[in-house]
Amino acid sequence: MGNTTVGIVYLVGAGPGEPGLITLRGVECLRRAEVIVYDYLANPVVLQHAPAAAEKICLGRHGPNQRCSQEEIQSLLIQNALAGRVVVRLKGGDPTVFGHGAEEVEALRAAGIPYEMIPGVTAAMAAAAYADIPITHGLHSSAVALVTGQERRGKQAGGLDYQALARFPGTLVFYMGTASANTWSEALIRGGKPPDTPVAIVRRCSWNDQEVIRCTLGDVAMVIATRNVRPPTVVVVGHVVNLAPVVSWFAARPLFGKRILLTRPERQNASVAERLRELGAEVLVQPAIEITPPPDWQQVDQVLGVLERYDWIVFSSANGVRFFLDRLERLHGDMRRLGRSRIAAIGPGTADELSRYHLRADLVPDTFRAEALADALVMAADGENFLLIRASRGREVLAEQLAAAGKKIEQVVAYQSKDVAEPAPEVIEAMAAGKIDWVTVTSSAIAQSLARLFGETLRRTRLASISPVTSEKLATLGFPPAVEATRYTMEGLVEAILSASGRHW
Repeated sequence: MGNTTVGIVYLVGAGPGEPGLITLRGVECLRRAEVIVYDYLANPVVLQHAPAAAEKICLGRHGPNQRCSQEEIQSLLIQNALAGRVVVRLKGGDPTVFGHGAEEVEALRAAGIPYEMIPGVTAAMAAAAYADIPITHGLHSSAVALVTGQERRGKQAGGLDYQALARFPGTLVFYMGTASANTWSEALIRGGKPPDTPVAIVRRCSWNDQEVIRCTLGDVAMVIATRNVRPPTVVVVGHVVNLAPVVSWFAARPLFGKRILLTRPERQNASVAERLRELGAEVLVQPAIEITPPPDWQQVDQVLGVLERYDWIVFSSANGVRFFLDRLERLHGDMRRLGRSRIAAIGPGTADELSRYHLRADLVPDTFRAEALADALVMAADGENFLLIRASRGREVLAEQLAAAGKKIEQVVAYQSKDVAEPAPEVIEAMAAGKIDWVTVTSSAIAQSLARLFGETLRRTRLASISPVTSEKLATLGFPPAVEATRYTMEGLVEAILSASGRHW
């Protein structure tokens, strides 16, 4: 018997490009989605809100090379909804503003498909914010007209009245107007709009490579042709253009225009990615290593049963903290099993992870590396029995130095570190084209994996190393870093990139 339950279609505005501009309701719909149909104007980063199992269908660019016709898109939505699936039609900007939203809604109504419209930030409003152009202003513009630069053939109503638009008492914003700029600019001038009216062409508004080109109504078509300006653009026409600063707040951010690749395991990138985006960078994420539980927990479980015999428990990474203490909580309920043991952490990142479990490190060395931690433990530790929580691979310096000092050492592998097999195709393409400005390298294992993943193309970017140990590994591999953090933390790494870029925040 077939499925008799009809699904639902959510028409969601993804905003102009900046992934943070999608609405909370839009995110809620994405989290429920079983099928997502999206076009190239919707930033694919927002797909991270969708379930991993959701089917994702990219429609490609608009125009003659579009993968599907509008009729095929509507059929795709209807077929999936009739199959009982939750469908998100993800659109750049707002679904109701020059986005074929009306046609899709009409088709859904005719087919009896439930739907919901979720608005998004349209490009004109984004230009006001991200290009610093106040498209309304109490003293200069009390109205805004959103105008298409591409009128559809067979339109039932008459064409645009350019004489009326020329007299419009406010700001005009043209969508999809690059190819037709000669037509609409000449028509406005014939209608009486002065040729010296200020114009701003805003390309890829709110994206990391946003571009704002200023000109006048009289030369806008020539500027577009001469500079080969490509969509997506909006063109703002009106005196409010002169109220914008030479450089917008968005473009003034210190890492604006930079593309930075983060290479730590997936779940460790969120906070630094957010920080880099605030500084203006476009962030790509391509883990070089994967962090997973050990093949079996037998060794860890044995140690957890005899924690009282250790004077010191030493953590050399935040991952070790997480895997070891999560296992402790699962088997024994809470942290009281740590009992009399004192705790050492290799650096502030590891100490911060301990704080998530309401634990404070008794010892954190001033220099965040294994040698410094070993020296500090030898000098400060009055106990003899040390438990080292470690990964499946890594340097042996800590254990060797403590053993040389006469300490009793036991090591336990709390997690596995494995190389990623291959990078995503889009990352390979960007690296080969020299379109990645910085790659962060935060461990020797990541350095080794990156050299294998990218080989000689790694020379087409700049490497930012988190520590001398990582830098030494990179140099040994033949890829010396361009910068090294002076504080061996992710924030220190960001500071090093900022300093090398000659800008500060």
